[in-house]
Amino acid sequence: MSVGHTAVTPQAHLGPCGDDDCGVRDVLDRLGDKWTVLVIVELSKGVRRFRELQRAIPGISQRMLTVTTRRLARDGMISRTAYATIPPQVEYALTDIGRSFARAVFALSDWSRDHKDVIAEARERWDARNTD
Repeated sequence: MSVGHTAVTPQAHLGPCGDDDCGVRDVLDRLGDKWTVLVIVELSKGVRRFRELQRAIPGISQRMLTVTTRRLARDGMISRTAYATIPPQVEYALTDIGRSFARAVFALSDWSRDHKDVIAEARERWDARNTD
């Protein structure tokens, strides 16, 4: 076996929760979705209507915003309030769990900002040692 080969050990298939699915994968999927994070960040500023969200998030299409807000509402992270007006008005707001998620997103953002130079230096060292 070569030095660069990484064999899969019997325990490698286990996640951070052992055999149980503790929801980490679902949360990381949500966190890894760029639209989700942008919607959460925007809603952390307060209640927004659909078009306000769309204008505040450059590049998001109407369809993608609809899909993202539905997923977040399904996960219980945002509330969706529809008003019976013509045209219909819909407002979105963070729920308690959504605000908790927003704090985690901001903490990760702070961590990234605090460590970006260290990570950049590590990458430079790695690249210098591993140029092929």
